[in-house]
Amino acid sequence: MSPFHLTTPLHVDTPLLRATPGLFDHPEVWLKMDALQPSGSFKLRGVGRLVQQSAADGARAIVCASGGNAGFAATHAATVLGLPVAIVLPHTSSAAVAERLAERGAEVLRHGAVWDEAHEFALQLAAERGAAYVHPFDHPLLWEGHSTLIDEVVAAGVGFDAVVTAVGGGGLFCGIVEGLRRHRLDRVPVIAVETHGAASLQASLAAGALASLPAITSIATSLGARRVAAQALERARSHPTLAVQVSDAEATAACLRFADAQRVLVEPACGAALAAVDRHGAPFRRVLVEVCGGMGVSLDLLRQWAAPATIAT
Repeated sequence: MSPFHLTTPLHVDTPLLRATPGLFDHPEVWLKMDALQPSGSFKLRGVGRLVQQSAADGARAIVCASGGNAGFAATHAATVLGLPVAIVLPHTSSAAVAERLAERGAEVLRHGAVWDEAHEFALQLAAERGAAYVHPFDHPLLWEGHSTLIDEVVAAGVGFDAVVTAVGGGGLFCGIVEGLRRHRLDRVPVIAVETHGAASLQASLAAGALASLPAITSIATSLGARRVAAQALERARSHPTLAVQVSDAEATAACLRFADAQRVLVEPACGAALAAVDRHGAPFRRVLVEVCGGMGVSLDLLRQWAAPATIAT
């Protein structure tokens, strides 16, 4: 194992693009294109950092429970570092995701109807194997890694008045808030977007405490944590945050518009953020959207999800 890989970031500085005219009604939208990370999503920023630290601490194997994207990031990072990796997927993750993970060298296991159940199984598996467990959204190193996207935007010299991001377990949201605070952008609000049926952050905000959803019913399975990280709730309370929801249909339609305009495929989880721009971004002069990406998508799947009979709204 090369010590070089233990300190050099595994993620890349992704393009920051002004949105193609016509994609949004809003006149100035900037896209942080983390769909172009080597693992296919923003997850590599934080997961890569956590895997590197685990390797530096002596880990000889990696285990991760994931709806898909954290699994791809953990597999990429572990492969670069020469470590075996096992990914535990819930049964809601598609067969295509499982196949792609296996093609990239991961041992793929299935457990549970939702991520939370896969997580409990993966913790036991890691303990049995003496492997390092890589949490997909709830760890300070993850948030630190995700915060680098704000560093890159600031370094590019592009100012912004609001950040739009999808929220699943809350790791990306925590990282964005951390990055904003580091650059003294404490007053820049975050528009935190979830889909109906996967809105665990909004459920916790409404309850005034961490709350678990009874089930995940959205097609945006990458957002499918029944409860957000405690820090996500704390930061949503302490940082200017607008928690909103969109339907699966709106998220999927946004993915299709984005593919036409930018020629990049993203998951409905990412489409949720894209769908919220026109509805909630109007009060802000310049909007930054985290295009978080996602590997669990294809043209065929987008067409299926776009069929009215298959979309839960």
